[in-house]
Amino acid sequence: MSDTSRRPRKPGKPYRRPKKDPVRVLAFEALRAVDERDAYANLVLPPLLRKAREKGDFDGRDAALATELVYGTLRRQGTYDAVISACVDRPLREVDPPVLDVLSLGVHQLLGTRIPPHAAVSASVELARVVLGDGRAKFVNAVLRKVAQDDLDGWIQRVAPPYDEDPEDHLSVVHSHPRWVVSALWDSLGGGRAGIERLLEADNERPEVTLVARPGRATTAELLGEEAAVPGRWSPYAVRLAEGGEPGAIEAVREGRAGVQDEGSQLVALALANAPLDGPDKRWLDGCAGPGGKAALLGALAAERGAMLLASEKQPHRAGLVAKALEGNPGPYQVIAADGTRPPWRDGSFDRVLMDVPCTGLGALRRRPEARWRRRPEDLEGFAPLQRGLLQVALDSVRVGGVVGYATCSPHLAETRAVVDDVLKQRADGELIDARALFPGVPELGEGPDVQLWPHLHGTDAMYLALIRKVPKVPKVPKVR
Repeated sequence: MSDTSRRPRKPGKPYRRPKKDPVRVLAFEALRAVDERDAYANLVLPPLLRKAREKGDFDGRDAALATELVYGTLRRQGTYDAVISACVDRPLREVDPPVLDVLSLGVHQLLGTRIPPHAAVSASVELARVVLGDGRAKFVNAVLRKVAQDDLDGWIQRVAPPYDEDPEDHLSVVHSHPRWVVSALWDSLGGGRAGIERLLEADNERPEVTLVARPGRATTAELLGEEAAVPGRWSPYAVRLAEGGEPGAIEAVREGRAGVQDEGSQLVALALANAPLDGPDKRWLDGCAGPGGKAALLGALAAERGAMLLASEKQPHRAGLVAKALEGNPGPYQVIAADGTRPPWRDGSFDRVLMDVPCTGLGALRRRPEARWRRRPEDLEGFAPLQRGLLQVALDSVRVGGVVGYATCSPHLAETRAVVDDVLKQRADGELIDARALFPGVPELGEGPDVQLWPHLHGTDAMYLALIRKVPKVPKVPKVR
């Protein structure tokens, strides 16, 4: 047997084992989960970070960098895809998705962070060697060296069509939104270029973490005693955490007396709770209660008035989340798993009804940036019958003199005003209330009577609310011929 260990090595550089960077490997794993499993980053990333901390691989700075890499890459995916397309010799659909994820992470480091170009390229090539192998790492190296030849502004000038020639496509590339989403948001917002640019920019900013002090269980004063906490802008129960604030470290949040809840969501619940009605105010319904943020706030407000909340959610696992959010509520409540379109309760059973319907989620793109790439215009057709059906049920469920709140986390006109207008045209027992008076101190609420919140104007998700009072049906008088 020959001694192969004594054979002379071929000339050239000796093989070097790739250096594993835990931060970038974790970011890559999160992006793969988003792509392969249609997962959401805000659900995938926390357990990955927690596991890395438990293993001792991460400190606070590492977690912050990993979070920025994941969310920054997802938010700017459209822009980065256009840049990568200009640097490869094949359509992007022919680039393996794992390779594209490594490239996108590298482009974000080059164009969206302060990481020096040589370090961004080097770290990305090392990541490619670890997760893809040496062969494809060479391809990553070649592409990123081309990207590194210009900055973000320079690349946008090269890959985005001029605004004057195609405004929507220009905004789509510059602000990393699908063209149809740009068009839909522009229609909902109205106005000229400045407003839509501000909105699209706001969608690409990292949202603040906002807490809610659930009445009767926690106070804003208690939450403001925490480090990095400042008052909310609009809701009397809101407290904002400065960057780096960790909700899970706050005792009231751990105990369920407070929770993480966007201020727009709080305002919608408060508006319904404070809407004027005629007659008793004892039974409230949250008809699409999962995952439970609005239900927990409504339950606490109902308890202060001696009212009872029924929280209904179709999906059993989401009903479990609602039950957890309401656990410890100081007043009476019940959580059930039920289909809101075929409710188990009798018509006219409730004084107040909130129906926060399933929707495209285009109002929460700051929090779920990947949703913009998953949604398609045809999704609207799927939601339309459900949204109209749930509003019909809400109006059936409330008594005469009571109030219904129709809410969505989407500003798309097909999911907001079109639904309300269509349903009210079909029945003579609902009249719109001017909801603007129930958002005290909140500016730029439009012409009413409904309310549309906006990230760039209010610092909230783009929540929509229409308030409808149930009125007696007026019998139709036959025309005299």
